[in-house]
Amino acid sequence: MADVLAAPQQAQSPNKADSEFRTLGLISLAHWVSHFHMLVLPMLFPFLKMQLGVGFIELGFVLTIFAVVSGLTQTPLGYIVDHIGARVVLLLGLSLGGLSFILLGLHLTYPWLMASAVLLGIANSVYHPADYAILSAHMNDARMGRAFSIHTFAGFLGGAVAPAITATLVALVGGFGALIATGVVGLLVALLLLVARVPDAGARHGPASSAKVSARGLFTPALIVLTAFFTLLGLSNAGIANFGVVALMNSYGASFSTANIALTAYLGASAVGVLAGGFLADRTRRHSELAAVCFAINTAIVLLIAVVTLPVVALTASMTTAGFLSGVIAPSRDMMVREAAPAGAAGRAFGIVSTGFNFSGIASPLLFGWIMDQNMPRWVFVVSAGFMALTVLLAFFTERTSPATSGKQDAGLNPIAGG
Repeated sequence: MADVLAAPQQAQSPNKADSEFRTLGLISLAHWVSHFHMLVLPMLFPFLKMQLGVGFIELGFVLTIFAVVSGLTQTPLGYIVDHIGARVVLLLGLSLGGLSFILLGLHLTYPWLMASAVLLGIANSVYHPADYAILSAHMNDARMGRAFSIHTFAGFLGGAVAPAITATLVALVGGFGALIATGVVGLLVALLLLVARVPDAGARHGPASSAKVSARGLFTPALIVLTAFFTLLGLSNAGIANFGVVALMNSYGASFSTANIALTAYLGASAVGVLAGGFLADRTRRHSELAAVCFAINTAIVLLIAVVTLPVVALTASMTTAGFLSGVIAPSRDMMVREAAPAGAAGRAFGIVSTGFNFSGIASPLLFGWIMDQNMPRWVFVVSAGFMALTVLLAFFTERTSPATSGKQDAGLNPIAGG
């Protein structure tokens, strides 16, 4: 990470570099917690089913509550971030998520599980607007893409280690203890951010600019298109990530191990691609074109997987390439939002567009579950490729709907152009 933060483009004082390193580390740790917390309840489904005497439909409904609440509160919390500060909102979100798990471990009932899903949904909606507002305000513009990529990678890592950590906790302290320990993690990270004095957003923009944005409204054509862009991104990835294993097994005759290896390659390469995409995002202003190229290639790869029964090596290589390219787009995706956001409104902008992920989280299980129920497993990949193709078209459309960037360049709000 230290190498990533070294800025060859411009001289910088050691104190400023150290401050950026500390800020990025703290915000990335908070993002790690958000993805870790999102997967704890699904990992504890067997324990919750046994203790509560409910079925998987009731447990799945809890996740639906979480997704709906997170989607509904993301934009309002973006406004709150820009008005009262990202720092206090982030600390409250971490604390709320931690306390929800602790109270659930102390008093486990199905009504409280649903109430916890509501609280966890609110806590989850804090991270994107607060994290991106702080990073946008305090990271050097010349390496903003790399900062976004590390932040995203930390979230990926939190989700990746959640099953192993949860299983270890259950083995050591049981299901109730696992819930409490998970909550303690959130509180400890909140305490760390408080003690380490994580900075607030707003260092570059005062309240006057924020008020100006509020007066004229923030639902610009660019941000509306980017919300649709985020929705399509979520839909294109969700089909493969959530239903790829069963689709490969049911349609291609792949073994369970082969299908899981292919999916693991896809997810692992995606995490690596995020880091690589950060360097690319810092070397170009053409973020929408980079996104379009990556997803155009992915569309062809996923269609190939859909129509051709590939041997194991070719299948794994194809899934690896598709995963890598899907990761590369993430930092450029975030830069597109930052460039479309009016000054002083980063929290609101990221809050608005991130609801696209919530929309896809609600719709994708129903859509791809229906496809599998119709015994059409190859269509999981066909439909995913269709969403990728639509993403390509929207990527070019965001270029036309975004406000002129020349003013932001003059103010130092765009990364360095390249090529």
